[in-house]
Amino acid sequence: MRAGVYWARETFVLGFMDRRFAKLPQRVALKHLRDQVPDPELRRKLTPDYTIGCKRVLLSNDYFPALMQPNVELVTDGIAEVRASSVVTADGSEREVDTIIFGTGFRVTDPPSADLVRGRNGHTLAETWQGSMEAHLGTTIAGFPNLFFLVGPNTGLGHNSIVFMIESQLNYVLDALRTMEARGAGSIDVRADVQARYNAAIQKRLRNTVWNAGGCASWYLDHTGRNTTLWPGFTWPFRRLLRRFDADHYELRPTVRTPEPVTA
Repeated sequence: MRAGVYWARETFVLGFMDRRFAKLPQRVALKHLRDQVPDPELRRKLTPDYTIGCKRVLLSNDYFPALMQPNVELVTDGIAEVRASSVVTADGSEREVDTIIFGTGFRVTDPPSADLVRGRNGHTLAETWQGSMEAHLGTTIAGFPNLFFLVGPNTGLGHNSIVFMIESQLNYVLDALRTMEARGAGSIDVRADVQARYNAAIQKRLRNTVWNAGGCASWYLDHTGRNTTLWPGFTWPFRRLLRRFDADHYELRPTVRTPEPVTA
């Protein structure tokens, strides 16, 4: 059952990797919108102006019917002011409200934890990344020995289960620990040149995907415009890349043992 779900979801990435393949799912989504929303004006407001997949795709059978209820009004104007018990939109209209849900989205490209982790040179992850994060295989970061980052940079997905990516990373981490034990290493640190080549390849593969070139601003992109969030294709190549720990790409340093004090 899991394999069937996995491979079915895996095919979805075709429409994201190349915008030409996005035409079919986009037609299906627009037909679904026409079938469920007969009002042309409401349908116009609900029709995105970017390629499908540029932002996260949400699947629902209830969303459109909920918007057509007589007690629901879809307002797409910008908010100019929030008052004690109302919201004022840019056109000057005021609407009474009981509850406001302030949906700010995710902090993915600048995780708060990056301010708390320091590397070999004393700099934090945030200082090292300078607003644009990267890692080797989304798991290890040059200058931060023995740091293993699960669901790290460019391991997120827009089409399949992140559990598959985490399992792949865990296999890699366990093999790294076995290698360290076998070689008597006290620390491992990925080489900066290896990390740089890997990330250059990832960014090249992302360049023409719908996530980068779909015509929208999303939380996938950091403030520099780089997509530091998503894996750029099928997930099974990621599993293959992490099937074993690539020790040649790391500096392995021996364990430093502190001499025991001599007592008289």
